[in-house]
Amino acid sequence: MSSANELEEADESEINLTPMLDVVFIMLIFFIVTAVFVREPGTEVQRPEAVTVIPGTASIFVAITANNEVWVDQRQLDIEGVRAAIERLHSENPEGGIIIQADQEAENGTLIAVMDAAKAAGVNEILIAAQEP
Repeated sequence: MSSANELEEADESEINLTPMLDVVFIMLIFFIVTAVFVREPGTEVQRPEAVTVIPGTASIFVAITANNEVWVDQRQLDIEGVRAAIERLHSENPEGGIIIQADQEAENGTLIAVMDAAKAAGVNEILIAAQEP
């Protein structure tokens, strides 16, 4: 009869980890769902230096190379396709803004065309990337 009591005590002394695992999985799902995935433009540019650099956050990155090539979401686009790409990315995250990373050798006309495309796509926050000297 003492062995039956010992078995009951052994069963009661085990720790049930199932509720803790449930909480961990729920937290993991929450963080995955609420995470904002940043998209890179797909190319490196030499940004101009500026003394008044202000850090900013955005969900859309556009790069303009020294050869005036426009890159959005790791694809090279012509200037006519920039608006459609920005509209698509902006619809995924309407609160996010756009950061334009223009090479210091890029033409102003290309930069203005990308800014116009972003404005036409409904993006209100448009930032131009620079680096600190």
